[in-house]
Amino acid sequence: MKKIALLLFTVLCLGAIWTGWGIFGPTVNDQQASYFYLPNSVNTEDLIRQLEQDSMVSTTRWARLLLKMGNIHHVKAGRYKINKGMSVFQLIKNLKNGKQSTVKLVINKVRTKEELAGLVGEKIDSKTDSIEMLSYLRDNDSLASFSVDTNQVLSIVMPLTYEISWAESPRQITKRFYQSWTQFWTSENIEKANKKGLNPLKVSTLASIVEEETNNKEDRFKIASTYLNRLKIGMKLQADPTVKYVTRNFKLNRIMYGHLSLNSPYNTYQNAGLPPGPICTPSIHSMQAVLDAPQTDFLFFVASWKFDGTTIFTSTYKDHQRYVKLFHDEQMKRIQ
Repeated sequence: MKKIALLLFTVLCLGAIWTGWGIFGPTVNDQQASYFYLPNSVNTEDLIRQLEQDSMVSTTRWARLLLKMGNIHHVKAGRYKINKGMSVFQLIKNLKNGKQSTVKLVINKVRTKEELAGLVGEKIDSKTDSIEMLSYLRDNDSLASFSVDTNQVLSIVMPLTYEISWAESPRQITKRFYQSWTQFWTSENIEKANKKGLNPLKVSTLASIVEEETNNKEDRFKIASTYLNRLKIGMKLQADPTVKYVTRNFKLNRIMYGHLSLNSPYNTYQNAGLPPGPICTPSIHSMQAVLDAPQTDFLFFVASWKFDGTTIFTSTYKDHQRYVKLFHDEQMKRIQ
């Protein structure tokens, strides 16, 4: 009897070790860190099939057991990180909790919806590719819940780094943009905008023009003030960056007279007031330049004839023309 009991005990111990190793040991088949992709949410049977198809585990016995014990019936779509030496227990735990590996979507300056969609397409699952994202950004009905239209949508895309889940839909991604946008618009910032006669969307539009006018951060405040003064008296903005936006040639160095007559609601030489939406995603600094623009009497500005990156601001057209001539004369000297 003692021998039988000892034998049973040994068998039980070996069984426990075997089970423990199968569940908690480094049993996921991957020599190096990689990812397990689920393009869509799946039930447990489809999950097991996917594990077998990807040869993720040598046997699905333990995965089935853990799924049953955890009462897991569905798993979210996503990209799940597989670490070297990972156990089936950790894999199933991550799948149950939807613990996905995110991707970083870095937004700096984006000028068009097409460019934004392309950035998303590079980072996200093929089911949310650039074509699908662009289609969403071009749909006013889809964007209505974010209180923007297709012209204004870049307003809510703050220049930040976003942590995006691999299988997120265009709506989920846009919602992330919108959440960061609303965080910027504190009651204090909204009050500042209202005092300037603007709302948040108009601030973004004006800030996008300021952003494209100069890289000199100090001058941005005065440029914003100049444009605000023009808006106040109903004077056309006559902003060169809006004309460049119409041409879609963002490498254009000089705006010629022929460009000024281009027919577009974005051409502020032809139309009074602000364009229908931003001409790029403005930096937070440019947004603040509009909100904190100083009180001035400036109505004109031109790049300095010294070509040192600064700007000359004036209140009269006569003075403005004098500095424009200095700039053009110096420019011609440099070309020759």
